[in-house]
Amino acid sequence: MARDFRKIVVWQEVDNLVIDIYRVSGFFPPEGKDGLTSQLRRAALSVPANISESSGRNTLKDFMRFLYNAQGSLSEVEYYLHVAKRSDYIDDETHSPIETQREKVGRLLNGFIKPLHTKSLMVN
Repeated sequence: MARDFRKIVVWQEVDNLVIDIYRVSGFFPPEGKDGLTSQLRRAALSVPANISESSGRNTLKDFMRFLYNAQGSLSEVEYYLHVAKRSDYIDDETHSPIETQREKVGRLLNGFIKPLHTKSLMVN
């Protein structure tokens, strides 16, 4: 049941988001380097990592568990971006396109999970 995660559209989009977050967070002030920078990067990396890991799972239940973990990490990213903006680590011009991409990933991830969730209800 292994899938090539690189062919999953939501993985491709979140991979782009991770690169954007790494680029932007590299400009955070030094006091943010150990805290917000690392937390934001860790959460961002967790989203595609969970999608990748899910693709190697053999059961629908395991597959979905990792996709739900990806959703949780994406919510963390949303919060850390909010904090970065409120702390003036990023301005509106920088925040807006990244937040738009994060929202797109969220919609794609929800759209990816929804039919699987329905299928899992039918299996049980």
